[in-house]
Amino acid sequence: MASSRVFPVVRFVVKGSLAGGAMYVAYDQGLLGNGSQGAEALKKARAALPPAIQEWTNYTGWELPSTPKFDFSVSESWNTGVQTTVSALSVAPTKIREYTQDGWKYMKDLIK
Repeated sequence: MASSRVFPVVRFVVKGSLAGGAMYVAYDQGLLGNGSQGAEALKKARAALPPAIQEWTNYTGWELPSTPKFDFSVSESWNTGVQTTVSALSVAPTKIREYTQDGWKYMKDLIK
């Protein structure tokens, strides 16, 4: 009986700890900052991951395909995403009012 009550609590604590740890690492590495901090974090990851992956593949004996090379500006994408979100939020009240009016008009036309 007691184990049936303890398991959900342990599960919740483990999930909360993992989520908290992920948030701490993201904040510590600058992923939650502005676009330039995100770009710097991406540069750090690009520098650190290939040696770590190479060491892991040497240890396991597996061979992975080479990673594709691409030029991606995090700050530009971040700014575009933020601008799109803010734009959508700024027109939301107007669009809600328009859709509500259209809905009421449709309902009135159905009742007639």
